[in-house]
Order: sequence, then C-alpha cells, then structure tokens
Amino acid sequence: MAAMGPALTVAMAAAYAVLAHLASATLDDRYAYAALLALVAMMLAAGLWARRAWAWLALVPSLAACHLLHAAGQAGLPLLLAPVVFVAAIAWLFARSLWSPRGALITRIVAALDGSTPATLAPELLAYSRGLTAAWALALAVLALANLLLALVAEPGGLLAQLGLRAPVTITREQWSLFANILTYGIVGGFFVVEFAYRKHRFPGRHGSFAGFLRQMAGLGPAFWRDFLR
Repeated sequence: MAAMGPALTVAMAAAYAVLAHLASATLDDRYAYAALLALVAMMLAAGLWARRAWAWLALVPSLAACHLLHAAGQAGLPLLLAPVVFVAAIAWLFARSLWSPRGALITRIVAALDGSTPATLAPELLAYSRGLTAAWALALAVLALANLLLALVAEPGGLLAQLGLRAPVTITREQWSLFANILTYGIVGGFFVVEFAYRKHRFPGRHGSFAGFLRQMAGLGPAFWRDFLR
C-alpha cells in the first residue's frame, strides 16, 4: 500500500503527457483542461494518498486555478511552461547536490546499492558518481533550455505570441509537444541506458543485466526515494 502513492504519481504523469500532447495536436482546450487536472493530480497524488494536510489544503485552490484558466481560454499556457520548470528543477537538484555534505545524488545511490556511505566509497566510484551527477545536471539543463526555446517560437499561442511578439522562426504546437512531452523522456531514457552500458564496461562485474539493475534500484525502498531529493 505504501507504494500506491508513487504509482499514482507515475500514472498521472503518463496521463498528463498524453493529454498535453493531444491538446497541442488538436488545439482543443478541453484536452488542455484535462491535462492541467492530471498535472495537479500528479503533483498531489502521493501527498493525498498519505493523507498529508498540505496536499489536501492545496487541492481545492489548485482545481480552482485550473477551472479559471480554462474559463479564460488560457489552459494551454501552463502546458508550455511545465516541461521547462520540471526539467530545470530536477537539473538544479542534481547540480545543488554536488555541494551537499550528504554527497552528490548519484553518489548516494551508488553507496546505498553497495550498503555503504558516500564517505566510504572507493575513490574511483566517488569520482565517477560525482561526474555522472554533473553530467545529468548539464544534460537536463540543456533539455530545459531547449524546451524553453521551442515554447517561445511555437505557433499558435507560443510564449512570444502570448506577449504579442513575432518569432523569427516558428514551429507548430504539435512539433513543440512531440519534443517536450514525448522526446524529452526518450532522450532521458536513452542517456540512462547508454550510461549504464558504459558503466558496465568501466566497472566490470559490478552489474548484471539492465533489468537486474532496475530491480536493485527499486529494492532501495520507498523510504530511500522519499529522502533522495531532500
């Protein structure tokens, strides 16, 4: 039952991606409204399931904001900004952890998988995991910037158009959405897979199959992942 909150968050994230893309592909504000509702559910699902007061207090004003945006014909505007904000926020968390006394984010994972602590990791693992954390921060920052640039020049209703400015070049909203709501996750997944293949070569014997590695990650447990980004 403890895993139900994260599972709901993942389900709502998938629903959001599909609805946001449909909103951009069809320019139908009803899909944009549904995507906003899925976005609220994604952000609050874990807290609501755990009966956190903050989540229940945030629910009504969040739903009201979605309704007001839809009524004003602006439900699509947050959809342009959401991929930028989310990816940039995760990039910042990776970058910030490089100066954390608890260790870089990837260093914490490696230490947890080894049943040790960041301070006791072998020097080569410590250096590699810090470098990989920095690489993730840079890759995600580049993706956030790409999402922002594409959101600026999307037509109709891109960020520049919303400001009454003419973009020097334009792309369609559907093209923007393909990158922001679909290809971004493919790029992240591809980075993850390629890095794992390189890591197996760099540190032979540490990992078996990719599926086994994912099981190891899941085996760290909800408590580890709840504390991971704090």
